Amino acid sequence: MTSRRDVTVTILRGGDLSSTTIRLPLLAYRTAVVVLVFVGLLLVLGLAYVGPITRQAARVPGLHREVERLTGDNQRIRTLALALDSVEAQYGKLRALVGADIAPDPVLLASPLVVAPAVTVGPSSNRARYEASASIPRHWPLDERGYLTRGQVGADSTPEEAHPGIDVAVPVGALVRGSGGGTVLQVGEDREYGHFVLLQHPNGYQSMYGHLSRVVADQGTRVHAGDVLGRTGNTGRSSGPHLHFEIRHNGVSIDPMTLIREPR
Repeated sequence: MTSRRDVTVTILRGGDLSSTTIRLPLLAYRTAVVVLVFVGLLLVLGLAYVGPITRQAARVPGLHREVERLTGDNQRIRTLALALDSVEAQYGKLRALVGADIAPDPVLLASPLVVAPAVTVGPSSNRARYEASASIPRHWPLDERGYLTRGQVGADSTPEEAHPGIDVAVPVGALVRGSGGGTVLQVGEDREYGHFVLLQHPNGYQSMYGHLSRVVADQGTRVHAGDVLGRTGNTGRSSGPHLHFEIRHNGVSIDPMTLIREPR
């Protein structure tokens, strides 16, 4: 015959000599201790994990409001930037208008030889209607007239002379439009091109617009011919405000003047 092992718990009442004795089986006592320890661990883990999660959840509405505020601020900044570019463009026109006659070209005055006039380029007065879908680049990318300061020089020339596109000198802030419809393949900043936009057109054609002061096109979006991509500037490797305009076909740069048929 085996004797049962019990645990005796004696409860003494304060200020009283009487006491209460409770006898518990050893198994029940151990079970109660394990349950109490398990409940204690659950409480500790709950305080450790539920508390931070609750605090993070309480911050979510505030974060949403902050994101909405920043989005609105970004839109207002973009609107102000476009307005500033417009003011800069008008200021450049005013300077050119006022200074055209009072500041003669010193090269023309000092040279004993006949100096060829500057080559001006600009949009056609009877510009062809823009296509409503993806199309190869065939339109002049600027609304304003400018000066062709550098043409295309093939890759077979020396590295110092090679130039994959044309440079058109125009004031800072002139609108730059897509020469054809397609997808914005890349938008960014490059040491050579400065702020630039690269469009992908059908049939392996691409068009590049460099040295911009502002870019309003978003990478991955579809644009139509004539859509505004940005504004001209003087960023990157540039000695003055101008647009670098480049057309590529199957990865090879071609002279834009051979593809754009609009009279200038």
